[in-house]
Amino acid sequence: MEKRRIKNSRYITGIDGVRTLAVIGVIFYHLMPSYLPGGYLGVPILFVISGYLITDLLRQEWQQNEKIGVLKFYIRRLKRLYPSLVTVLVISTAYITLFQRNLLNNLRGAVLSSLLYVNNWWQIDHGLSYFDRFGNESPFTHLWTMAVEGQNYLIWPILFIFLMKFVKRRDWIFYALSIAALLSAIGMAVGFTPGEDPTRVYYGTDTRIFSILIGNALAFIWPSTRLKTEIPDSAKRILNIAGLASLFMLVVSFIFMDDRFSFPYYGGIYLVSLITAVLVAVTSHPGASLNRWLTNPVFSYLGKRSYGIYLYQFPVMIFYEAKVNVATNVWLHVFIEFALILLCSELSYRFIEEPLRKFDYKKTWKKIKDWFAMPALSKEKAVGIAGFVVVLIATIGVATAPSNYVDANQEEFQKEIQANKQAAQKSKNDGEKAEAENDEEEETQDTATDENILQTYSNDTDHVMEKYDLTENQVKRARSTEVTAFGDSVLLGSTKNIQEIFPDAVIDADVGRQLYDSVDLLQELKDEDNLKENVVIALGSNGYADEAQFDDLMNVIGNRKVYLINVRVPTQRWQNDNNTLFKKMDDKYKRVTLVDWYDLSNPNNNWFREDQVHPTDVGRVEYTSLLAKAILE
Repeated sequence: MEKRRIKNSRYITGIDGVRTLAVIGVIFYHLMPSYLPGGYLGVPILFVISGYLITDLLRQEWQQNEKIGVLKFYIRRLKRLYPSLVTVLVISTAYITLFQRNLLNNLRGAVLSSLLYVNNWWQIDHGLSYFDRFGNESPFTHLWTMAVEGQNYLIWPILFIFLMKFVKRRDWIFYALSIAALLSAIGMAVGFTPGEDPTRVYYGTDTRIFSILIGNALAFIWPSTRLKTEIPDSAKRILNIAGLASLFMLVVSFIFMDDRFSFPYYGGIYLVSLITAVLVAVTSHPGASLNRWLTNPVFSYLGKRSYGIYLYQFPVMIFYEAKVNVATNVWLHVFIEFALILLCSELSYRFIEEPLRKFDYKKTWKKIKDWFAMPALSKEKAVGIAGFVVVLIATIGVATAPSNYVDANQEEFQKEIQANKQAAQKSKNDGEKAEAENDEEEETQDTATDENILQTYSNDTDHVMEKYDLTENQVKRARSTEVTAFGDSVLLGSTKNIQEIFPDAVIDADVGRQLYDSVDLLQELKDEDNLKENVVIALGSNGYADEAQFDDLMNVIGNRKVYLINVRVPTQRWQNDNNTLFKKMDDKYKRVTLVDWYDLSNPNNNWFREDQVHPTDVGRVEYTSLLAKAILE
């Protein structure tokens, strides 16, 4: 271990408390984002800690030996981090190969990029989003952080040697690293565009390295071995106040700094990193009290296992939630998943991290030879064979995993979405109305003889009456009823159905749309005179919504009549919370009518695709019929 390798090095027990704060924040950000929307800030906290401790050890080694054993540094890092990472990848891949084959697509790229510590750039290159709460199912999404740290470990020892040989002065090095951190944070701000997915700046090494650089810089002006145990009471009081204030500010950030705001990318995450540096500095000081206050059995236990807890969180959540309806009894499932994460991390810590940290290839080779001589029924033999089988299954999974594969159902769904996008776009352009109508007439002529009425689109009165169970009077009134429908992919998939009943309806829907990013889009519709007297709001399938966001939408909508469709997302925790919110909004606003899609559809799984969210042909007809009857009653 590194602390034994260097004379006078000390283990700062309170840092385990800070790690615990960080990893708990990240876990509950993923498990319950509505309760801890800033929990993602645990990542920059971990980055700052990593930067400080690694640089502090390098500085001590340089001071003691006047050189850095770069190769030994790499070996120590690999022994500390690689065994658990490989174990997670192997077990998860084997599980996917056997039980969740829908996740095989692009698995090879995800695994190899994780092993090579370039997963963040791989995800960026493949257009994956960290913030897609519904569509992003990979159990390896969170490994982007391992990539950023791994890239830092590769470059930093060499850069450290360069700085110590050619810059030498600790204060100049501190200023240089601080400037580099600031430039990285500025890069995040410049690269961020409000209203667009921020994954590029969130994942990019260049736009996230500032947290690690802040930790690196701190180690040059706050070396742990040179801090005095005995300090004046006034200094101790100042340190304690600064430490408690920084701890308080981090907790407040976890509660209020939502990743959907612009502030985190315009300096908020950078500010959190600076606050973390203060907390780490005070915790590291033996003369302050914070190290003792943050040292207890619970924090020590969780802090030592924080790496494993972080690694296993996504695999546990993705695999568990794919098999269990977590929308009901939310807190029970949160408890179960958290317990499973802790169990996996404990097994990893006890049987992988600790034993392999002391890995000696000579002794290991001897153990392998001894294993072959053991009795066939021995425990060691059984464990070895089981491990080999798991590795074999994982290898087969990686070798056979398709790249960018789209099955027939997915291809059909993508074509439907694209066709509906085109129809929705035409609905907002008056100049293309005639063309759209001509296209519709042509389609009707081509499909009028089709026996499957569900897939036949026509504005013919008898057709619409039969297909959507409407009266002749309702169909005639619908043709003169002005409607704007605004929503996510569930609404988007029903664009043509809605236009059968309401030929002049304006449709504005998109995949992944959420309530929080909709105000400006609605305002654009209003400015373009595309916000009609009847407004359909179909949001809430992709993430949590809150009352303030809905109030902002209603301020844009004004006095128009609103038809609010609730959601059916049985695999996501926000289903019940969002539906409860929508019922509350129905009571709060007299001009809001709740369209209860959840109660109608929930017993009918056959109305939905495999994801249990997007309706099939039958589901779209039922969805549109329910909406039309609410508007025309």
